[in-house]
Amino acid sequence: MPSVHLESPLTPNPSPQSGEGDRKDILDTLFFGGGTPTHPSCEQLRELFRIVFQRFTLAAGAEVSVEANPLDLSDEKIDLLADVGVNRISLGVQSFSPEALTLLERDHSPHDIEDVMARLRRRFENVSLDLIFGVPGQSLDDWRATLRRAISLGPAHVSTYGLTWEQGTAFWSRRARGELRTIDEELERDQYAMAMDELTTAGFEHYEISNFARPGFRCRHNEVYWAGDEYWAFGPGAARYLNGRRETNLRSVLGWLAKLERGESPVAEAEELEPAHRARELLFLGLRRTEGIRREDFQRRTGFTLEAIAAPAILANVERGWLVDEGDGIRLTNSGRFVADRVVADFL
Repeated sequence: MPSVHLESPLTPNPSPQSGEGDRKDILDTLFFGGGTPTHPSCEQLRELFRIVFQRFTLAAGAEVSVEANPLDLSDEKIDLLADVGVNRISLGVQSFSPEALTLLERDHSPHDIEDVMARLRRRFENVSLDLIFGVPGQSLDDWRATLRRAISLGPAHVSTYGLTWEQGTAFWSRRARGELRTIDEELERDQYAMAMDELTTAGFEHYEISNFARPGFRCRHNEVYWAGDEYWAFGPGAARYLNGRRETNLRSVLGWLAKLERGESPVAEAEELEPAHRARELLFLGLRRTEGIRREDFQRRTGFTLEAIAAPAILANVERGWLVDEGDGIRLTNSGRFVADRVVADFL
């Protein structure tokens, strides 16, 4: 990673039209993600954090998260992250099955995961593990073994995601050639139900569709997003929401850099959200959370009642058993969480 990759987004006095401007806000949460931010060398990471903390102020007790690949975390890098103020690590584990890891094209082994967790414990209390279900060939027993092995390592947080098939990826092409087959939807639903059962039994709070936390260890950064609050972001493909406006940067790293070096905005897409549009967005974001949406809070924030925005969709999903109306609010049922994308489509 050349130094320009680190310096361009946050150099002093960037153009005010750059979309990466001089912000001095006090941050409650800071998240380094979008792939493998721990892949650069210790020297490059140290410079990145120096630039970031030169331009941003962290509130007392701020959550500072970094996504990490297990094989990137040497002892030196773990110490560096802890020393610069990172206090939460999100580890891309995916599975404890060697077969699943190979299929998912991951370069670490189950032993590597256990090794890095043991070393992380020296400096970090707040470690999250990302797991994937719905993997071709993955049985219920395989998934149970992964869940229990993850729990045994003592993470503070676990995220479980169903495998997605994105067009244009090698995974998509392999399925198109018949090399891979999606698993049965009923089996995938059973795997999701198993995650809820195993993790809540182990003491984790199921606070969002895909996320489980020990008491006091919810991901505060993601909760900002699900609550529909404002957030700022920089980097290729970064999306931000401020003052009723959503912006997304160019996804191409080279294109993004070229724009900044010319003093031009790297924003590729921008949208001013109409009040009713924003209200619908708050509705489906809020439904991701286990507690759902409270009617009084929704009306206070949007100026609309739930019924004015989505009465037919609410009624239809209550009848399907995917939504429960508690009088003062609505929330997804357990079966509704599994089909949340279908429920959300009704509110758009």
